[in-house]
Amino acid sequence: MKIIRKILLFIILISIVIFSIAFLIGFSYYSKALKEKPLVERVEEVTSKEHYTPYSDLPKVYIDAVISTEDRRFYEHGSVDFIAIARALYTNIRDKEFDEGGSTITQQVAKNIVFSQDKTIVRKLGEIFAAYELEKNYSKDEIFALYVNSSYFGDGYYNIYDASMGYFSKEPKDLDLNEASILAGIPNAPSVYSPTVNPDLTKKRQSYVLDKMVEERYITKEDADNIIKNVILEDTLKQS
Repeated sequence: MKIIRKILLFIILISIVIFSIAFLIGFSYYSKALKEKPLVERVEEVTSKEHYTPYSDLPKVYIDAVISTEDRRFYEHGSVDFIAIARALYTNIRDKEFDEGGSTITQQVAKNIVFSQDKTIVRKLGEIFAAYELEKNYSKDEIFALYVNSSYFGDGYYNIYDASMGYFSKEPKDLDLNEASILAGIPNAPSVYSPTVNPDLTKKRQSYVLDKMVEERYITKEDADNIIKNVILEDTLKQS
């Protein structure tokens, strides 16, 4: 019994040490980024762009599509969603693949406007601190707008306005379910899901987005099936 207690105590102490080191590394990485440029300036760089689209100009169908696909508990959790992280870890282990992530929309904003796109553990740790600051200083709607205005949509489109105009020749506020579900799926892997690069994969990704919207009860199964079975991607793009 004493041996078991000693082992448990050792594990706890090691965990505390590892956590402390990770905390210090992440905070140091984030602090270094802020010294180069404060968070408020980084946010202002996004919001001051000519084609910045505020939350109020985003159609509900697009917001629903993004929330369903990227962070379905966005309005319920804080800067980090530990439930999503646990779910993603379980799914990746079960499927023996590492395709599902647990990053919140806020963490993705932190990645987009504070750090580089390099996938490193250090960046992920710094991301947590940046996400916390974002949640402390900005509303959820503001953070959502920052996300869609700082994400890459392929084809040289670095925000929702340019992507909407570029692919469909219409402003974001006029997007329908078909177009919204296409755009909601692209930022996950722009070079893969861009409609002009891999139309088959774009449709596959769109199907995934629509299925998620059905799961969250934003649309019906009939709505999703109608788009997947009857709407041709090339015809959608030809409207531009």
